[in-house]
Amino acid sequence: MSPRTGRPPVENPKNIQLKIRADQALMDDLDHCCKALNKNRSDIIRLGIQKVKAEVDGK
Repeated sequence: MSPRTGRPPVENPKNIQLKIRADQALMDDLDHCCKALNKNRSDIIRLGIQKVKAEVDGK
């Protein structure tokens, strides 16, 4: 048999999908942030969640 090929498994897989409802203004803001920070939409949303969590934990 040949050795197993492909990418190695990750420690924390991102296998949960989240669907949101957004208006065009929110999507424009999200895309603006993506271009400014050179990140994708998922990364920007993760950053936002981390910032809100830090704010909540700080109170």
